[in-house]
Amino acid sequence: MTETTQMQTPQPGDGSRPRSPEFRLAADALRGLRQDLFHHAFAYDPLPPLRADGPLTKRLSPRIRQYAVWLPHAVVAAAGLLSAAIADTAVDGSGDFVGFLSALLALCPVLLTLLRPIGAFWLSFAAVPVTAVFGDSWDDWPFPTGSFVCQLIVLTVVALRTRPRVAAWMWALTAAYGITAEIFFGSGHYASNTAPLLVISAFVLLAVTVRHIRRDAQQEVTAQQSVTEHERSRRTLLEERTTIARELHDVVAHHMSVVAIQAEAAPYRVENPPPELERAFVTIRENAVAALTELRRVLGVVRAEDYEAPDAPQPTLADLDALLANVRDAGLDVEKVVTGAVRELPQGVELSAYRIVQEALSNSLRHAPGAGARVEIGYVLGGLGLRIVNGPLPELSLVKPSPGAGHGITGMRERVSMLNGEMTAGPAADGGYEVAVFLPVASVSEGDA
Repeated sequence: MTETTQMQTPQPGDGSRPRSPEFRLAADALRGLRQDLFHHAFAYDPLPPLRADGPLTKRLSPRIRQYAVWLPHAVVAAAGLLSAAIADTAVDGSGDFVGFLSALLALCPVLLTLLRPIGAFWLSFAAVPVTAVFGDSWDDWPFPTGSFVCQLIVLTVVALRTRPRVAAWMWALTAAYGITAEIFFGSGHYASNTAPLLVISAFVLLAVTVRHIRRDAQQEVTAQQSVTEHERSRRTLLEERTTIARELHDVVAHHMSVVAIQAEAAPYRVENPPPELERAFVTIRENAVAALTELRRVLGVVRAEDYEAPDAPQPTLADLDALLANVRDAGLDVEKVVTGAVRELPQGVELSAYRIVQEALSNSLRHAPGAGARVEIGYVLGGLGLRIVNGPLPELSLVKPSPGAGHGITGMRERVSMLNGEMTAGPAADGGYEVAVFLPVASVSEGDA
């Protein structure tokens, strides 16, 4: 078998002909030039006023602030008047018409930067040869004094309002015009100012470009910090939910195990139980075991590979005194006040209440070391009320506070939300911090209903 490979030779003018890297680079450059300086060159793009809540304007009085927001426009207008005055002075002795025309051609492009920045550059660029026609051999060439100042101001303002690539194109076109004018039309002039204009404008545009890059970097860092903080809060929330799921898994698993054991032992406590009762207890035990198995299978996924269930039972409000003793040993002067008739609450409520008090006291130790704290527990008819408040940070404190990320509050809110409760947290009137929580508990009659 003979295999023949045919290669098609590209025909002249075929669009599929491969291009050299130099050709593609030049084509991309021309495409960028058209996009930046020709497409919508005279598009309406007014300069917006300053923000009233900016870092500078917000420090001013409201009456001054309403005028201060127009400060950039006033600066550009003043620069345009300065350019016009220099242009009129530079042609002194050439007649009123020449002075007026030179001042007008130096003023209009600068003012146009407030409305149409790219069009302002083209107007300034076109005004340079027009103004040069009225000069003589002793004037600067190819940029008369007024055009020199006008071109420099326009380049700066347009660069501030556009992208760095646009500033590079404007500088390149200015350089191309200056060099071309000097080579072909500069033989009869005694002074040339292309090099000074290019050097000065290059430094100005470089500073503007650095400002653009720095601002973009700050915006990117700010955006990244916001995303990072959001992801950190989300991760903390998920970790807290995982912790709650683990704890509830242990609580519910304990109760379901008790139900299964009691259902299995119940028939032996009755002499000659009827078959229907035995079958009922068997069904209860089977359902309890099945529910326990399903619970372990579903909620077991929240456990890490190295997670070990605690040997001790989950803490309740009865263990709160031991927690307060540990906190006092750590240096926090805390007192406990209990109001209402103390009664046993559902274990999930007791566990959540214990964790909320634990987290609130940890925040007091972290944020206000040396301050006193107070834990109030109120047993009311409809549920359980908690109030944990700490005093302000002492002025003479040997331990400095260690501010956290505020994720402890997120965990407390998640526990309260799980129990359909309510929570408020914020600064207290005396400068401290207060956490108030209400956890609803259904009464026995409501549960029976």
